[in-house]
Amino acid sequence: MRKFWNWVRDSDEERTLYLNGVISEETWWGDEVTPKQFKNELQAGSGNITVWINSPGGDVFAAAQIYNMLMDYTGKVTVKIDGLAASAASVIAMAGGDVYMSPVSMLMIHNPSTIAIGDSEEMLRAKALLDEVKESIINAYELKSGLSRAKLSHLMDAETWMNANKAIELGFADKIMFMESEPPDSEDSLIFSRMAVTNSLIRKLPKQQPKKGTPIESLEKRLSLISH
Repeated sequence: MRKFWNWVRDSDEERTLYLNGVISEETWWGDEVTPKQFKNELQAGSGNITVWINSPGGDVFAAAQIYNMLMDYTGKVTVKIDGLAASAASVIAMAGGDVYMSPVSMLMIHNPSTIAIGDSEEMLRAKALLDEVKESIINAYELKSGLSRAKLSHLMDAETWMNANKAIELGFADKIMFMESEPPDSEDSLIFSRMAVTNSLIRKLPKQQPKKGTPIESLEKRLSLISH
């Protein structure tokens, strides 16, 4: 039976874990990621860990358990998103001290959802639960991104999809993988561009030649002759 949550020991100091698949409280098909599986794998070793994530999300409470385990882990936690970290998986990604994204990966955040059956009172209870779950998710996003809760709420309302650049811009990620150097700061680039354009225009301006005229000494001599 294939396991989608597994780890590879790189050394005694560092391990690599792969979080691939749907996040669930229980396993039904054998390919789900559950808190129980995660706990067993996490406690199987020590040292720093790198968690590679490619998941569409799943159960928000199961994801919360995994997030808490990573936040409480004594070693350094680095998250690398190589495919998709959507919905509940995006919450787990926020547990990374450093969050890296592949140039072709995506991160998605949205409002939690559920299925409710019953009368109007039951619907109201379901809504109240979803509202509180949303606030708990915003806690994780706020802690990582530093964005305001109102801004995060609007992003979730809109079901926001982010490529690597957008995720870094909003504070959900820290760096793009496989890039050899950091992109230049936008303000510095703007200043450089303005200077380059200005210098180019100056070089194209025709050089002004000194104006030709009668020297002042000659004019004085002429005036002297006229006066005599």
